[in-house]
Amino acid sequence: MTVTGADRMDVDLTSPRFWWWERRRSVVLDAGLAVVSAAECLVEGISFAGETRLPTALGALIGLLVGSTLLVRRRWPIAVVLVSLAVTPAEMGFVLGLVGLYTLAASEVPRRVITALAGMSFVGTLIVSLVRMRSLAGDSDGEFDPSAGYTAVISFVLALGMTAPPLLLGLYIGARRRLMESLRERADSLERELSLLADRAEERAEWARTEERTRIAREMHDVVAHRVSLMVVHAAALQAVALKDPQKAVKNAALVGDMGRQALTELREMLGVLRSSDPVTSTMAREPAPVPLAAVGAAAAAAAEAAEGGPCLDDVDTLVEQSRAAGMTVELSVDGDAVPCGALVEQTAYRVIQEALTNVHKHAPGAKTWVRLAHRGTEIAMQIENGPSDNTATEPGLPSGGNGLLGMRERVQSLGGVFVAGATDPGGFRVSAVLPVKGTEAEES
Repeated sequence: MTVTGADRMDVDLTSPRFWWWERRRSVVLDAGLAVVSAAECLVEGISFAGETRLPTALGALIGLLVGSTLLVRRRWPIAVVLVSLAVTPAEMGFVLGLVGLYTLAASEVPRRVITALAGMSFVGTLIVSLVRMRSLAGDSDGEFDPSAGYTAVISFVLALGMTAPPLLLGLYIGARRRLMESLRERADSLERELSLLADRAEERAEWARTEERTRIAREMHDVVAHRVSLMVVHAAALQAVALKDPQKAVKNAALVGDMGRQALTELREMLGVLRSSDPVTSTMAREPAPVPLAAVGAAAAAAAEAAEGGPCLDDVDTLVEQSRAAGMTVELSVDGDAVPCGALVEQTAYRVIQEALTNVHKHAPGAKTWVRLAHRGTEIAMQIENGPSDNTATEPGLPSGGNGLLGMRERVQSLGGVFVAGATDPGGFRVSAVLPVKGTEAEES
């Protein structure tokens, strides 16, 4: 059902509906106004019937019916005003005209219709007033004989007083109601938007938590796995030469000890940062937010890198020597002149080479390996390739989580680089990566 007129005021959706009324008190108000209007029109109808020699009962019935039309003022305000206009010549329906015009002005009826009906009401009241005053002057036997100007002014003021106040009040109430409805709709819209933003913020927070867990796991894998893998290789070599070559066994034992101490140092550094971030993470548990967790992940990564003083491309020689000491045949070649490329790019290049060598220890024991590093001005290219595994070499039995290549790819792509890995025709494996250098330092700052 279409809601028009004054029935849009104070809508209470929890209260029962009564036909076109939204609230019980609206029914009571309209019924009370209809009773008052019917009583007034009843008296005026009887008076009109006496003046026109109509049956009194007919005049009373017409008055009751006309006055009762206020019951439908909220549903059909135009009809109520038209009824009041129709009975204006009978000088009937004072309350009906005022309330009907107010209801019409406060309704959602187009403004041109309101203007037209208000103008008709004004003109009708003006004409009736003029006729009535001239009739009173004629019945007074010369005792009351106002001038035409006086009659016109009084009639104009009376017509204006019967039309303007209800019209202006209705327009004000209608405008205020529409404003309140607009504000209510805007508040509901904002509430829905805030709810959507809260849901999206929760999704972003969950995504950030997952992303930072993945980053922390990748950092721990890259930092610790390489040294632990070398420790396992050295331990296997130590077991093989313990009785045949005690001197080499002692050397391997010392290398295992050094590797273990370095791995523990790096692990303590990372765990120390995570423990020092407990207040942040506890706050985050009460009120999820991606920023503190990202800070924890970044701090953990920074602490892991700081365990070696921040690995860089200058440390690649040491990295290769450690693999050689573990029995791997590694050839390192560096092309081009090194240019400043930022700590993050150098750390990423170092980690890619480190993880590639770790994979050779795990999956291709005894294979010859080539590490190629090229500086190309605006980019750094690296390639780590190993030949087929030596069938005579002992399998180290290192576990593999399948995350090494994934971690390298994520590191390289996060800097806008290119990463490719796959098997070679001779039966080996090749890892290639290209990292951009231009603009890196500006981005980090």
